[in-house]
Amino acid sequence: MSSEQDSCYLCKEYLRDPVSIPCGHIFCSICLKTYWDHADHTGSYLCPQCRVTYNKRPTPRRMGGSRQSTIQRNSDSFPPPPPSPDYNYAGPQDVGCDICVGKKQKAIKSCLMCLASYCEKHLKPHYESATFKRHKLVDEIGHLDRQICPQHQKGLELFCRTDQMCICVLCTVKEHKGHDMVSAEQERSDEQQRLGATQAEIQEKIHDRLKQMEQLKQAVDSLKNSAHRALQECEKMFGDMLRSIERMQQEMAKLITSNKRAALNNAEGHMERLNNEIADLKRRDNEITQLSRTEDHIHFIQSYHMLIAQTEAEELPTVTVNPYFSFDPVTKTVSEMKQHLNEFSNEELVKTAKTVNKMPFCELDESKKRRSVKSDEVVMYKSVQSISASPVHEPRYRDDFLRYNRSGRTGRTHRVSHAL
Repeated sequence: MSSEQDSCYLCKEYLRDPVSIPCGHIFCSICLKTYWDHADHTGSYLCPQCRVTYNKRPTPRRMGGSRQSTIQRNSDSFPPPPPSPDYNYAGPQDVGCDICVGKKQKAIKSCLMCLASYCEKHLKPHYESATFKRHKLVDEIGHLDRQICPQHQKGLELFCRTDQMCICVLCTVKEHKGHDMVSAEQERSDEQQRLGATQAEIQEKIHDRLKQMEQLKQAVDSLKNSAHRALQECEKMFGDMLRSIERMQQEMAKLITSNKRAALNNAEGHMERLNNEIADLKRRDNEITQLSRTEDHIHFIQSYHMLIAQTEAEELPTVTVNPYFSFDPVTKTVSEMKQHLNEFSNEELVKTAKTVNKMPFCELDESKKRRSVKSDEVVMYKSVQSISASPVHEPRYRDDFLRYNRSGRTGRTHRVSHAL
């Protein structure tokens, strides 16, 4: 709040005996007192400027110091103090006095005999004069025209049980002659008893509904906790399965790699031996060629017999190659394992979903439903009917899952394969 404020928010004049409240706003002492005096009956006190609410009436703090001195020094130049604000005038939401001329003040009582509402000033004759002794005063009410018979312009005093309507005395002569009639007070008394029983029934229903609401809240909390635990445990178990499948993949890779390495080592050994044998045979072939060209008969005969004996004594092993060797059986095994896993997981998913869907979380017991359907119930029923008629729905039972499975088998198989 600015310290240079010179005018009161309530009276719009220069501050007189300024006081401040906890929110920091400043008003004339008399303006604030008058404003809060009219709020005493409500027990709730608002700051007139910022509308901050105080449950207890605050004690205003008087403004002192140089500011107060300045105001006092300049008091001679101030205009005369404004009149105290009057909050007794009727506003748009208030019942105005029917006797006041011009700006009407708030009515504090209504007379059912006069069919008029009175402020404090104009109500005095009803308390002071014997003429109004039999008049019935009630708290101020609006629409007093509803208390008058539209046909005879008389006050409604009786109740016709035959036609279930309020009537005046003149209505008993012709329109409601011979009907079952009682005074409005008697009908009110009888209805008040039934109203008490109805209120007790409503309060019992409120208690029952609150109990059901609490049970439903606890069940919802339990449901959330159960779902959270299930998600965590399923995530952990699927993680374990994925790691197990990864280990199987590693073992299968080791099997393929080790067999490939052993086969390659074996083939390389055979190839090295064949290379050595080929080299040795080429060497002998070269020796035979040179021997055939020699002119030394003795050398030819001696070398010939040695080469022939060595060639005949040596038998070379035959290397047999399997042209059909491949790792296709490994691929086939993994493919069959994948198919079995998909079929098994789909069957188990159907069983699990069927079991869970057969366990209702909460249901509406309509055995005690009234025959008369309220408008909001009709809207809800139509909404449910429109939802149930929709062709798109989630599978609930095994047959639904099987149809759902066949319709989206390709997409799900791809997703399961990707996860594996």
